[in-house]
Amino acid sequence: MIWSELGVSGGTALIVLCALYFVVKWAVRNGIMEAHERIAAEKKGWFQQACGQLFSEENPPE
Repeated sequence: MIWSELGVSGGTALIVLCALYFVVKWAVRNGIMEAHERIAAEKKGWFQQACGQLFSEENPPE
């Protein structure tokens, strides 16, 4: 099996995969929560702010 060729036992591989699962789950959850907070607070990112300034009617392009 590929694990034995790498020198990793099955138990170690299971622990590493479980840890990786929870790290990815935590990162996705925090990303979703951050995006929800931004949407709820109606904060715009730097790209949206730049586009808003560029295409605003108050400052027409010359």
